[in-house]
Amino acid sequence: MNTVVNSRNSTLGRRVRSKLINIKRHPLLYLMLLPGLFFLFLYKFWPLYGLQMAFRKYNIFAGANPMDAIAKSPWVGMKYFDKLFNSTQFVLVLRNTLIINGMKIIVLFPIPIIVSIMLNEVRSLRYKKFLQTSIYIPYFFSWVMIFGIFYSLLGSYGLFNTLLVKLGMSRISFFTSNEHFRGLLVFTEGWREVGYNAVIYLAAIVGIDTTLYEAAKVDGANKWKQIWHITIPGILPTIVLMLILKVGHILDTGFEQVLVFYNAAVYDVADIIQTYVYRLGMGKLDFSQATALGLFNSVIAFILIVGANTVSQKTLHRSIW
Repeated sequence: MNTVVNSRNSTLGRRVRSKLINIKRHPLLYLMLLPGLFFLFLYKFWPLYGLQMAFRKYNIFAGANPMDAIAKSPWVGMKYFDKLFNSTQFVLVLRNTLIINGMKIIVLFPIPIIVSIMLNEVRSLRYKKFLQTSIYIPYFFSWVMIFGIFYSLLGSYGLFNTLLVKLGMSRISFFTSNEHFRGLLVFTEGWREVGYNAVIYLAAIVGIDTTLYEAAKVDGANKWKQIWHITIPGILPTIVLMLILKVGHILDTGFEQVLVFYNAAVYDVADIIQTYVYRLGMGKLDFSQATALGLFNSVIAFILIVGANTVSQKTLHRSIW
């Protein structure tokens, strides 16, 4: 037993000495780490103190500052989680979140892969750059700007509905209809995000060894076979990485978009976890309930991303870590 302990201590001592030697050799590099570490601590780790609000009856006026107010608020245990899980509103927002983000993954995830492969086959460099820029620009638009663009096109008196009326058809209420609103969210996110994701896959395609394509041509493989047997396997690690991240964030994507686009008329199909947390915290000042819901969301997201990574590792032998 003492031998094992001594061995572990010796290994730890060697690692510490090795790290100290590296710091002495490259002091400026480690100095450059300090702002990033400070940012990580200040914005990622320090706010974890506020998770106590999920287990306390938080009163913002209980202390001189928010941190003091948390410490002075009484503990209530799992009260807010019991209230959360017994709430019909929680079931509704959870279902909406899963449906909307599930639709986005199923519909939108393959599109950037297809677009990147198509862009890679464009031989004119000038035309290729033009296409890349055209589909990438929307990514830099804010959701407020995108809402304005699509409301002018698809609003009740927008260009599209005006054209329908002139053709003798009825107007379609994209922004206030429970039937069409989720489709609107998927379409607008696709319009904004596809170009950005396509660039990621295109970068992976560029990294594939070109001699593989040359060898395939010598063997008589046509373009479709080259894509199927070389391009897709070559970008598979990137596809797996992006899919794991998508699945891991299935409960916490689309907050800004939904917050800007939705309204009371479509709460039943559009109210997701993040918007519900926002309305609880900022609208009703129910910070404890909002924190409990946010904590639940984070735990489930962590389980999903670890689970997706594990499944990918066991089935495809590819993973993030």
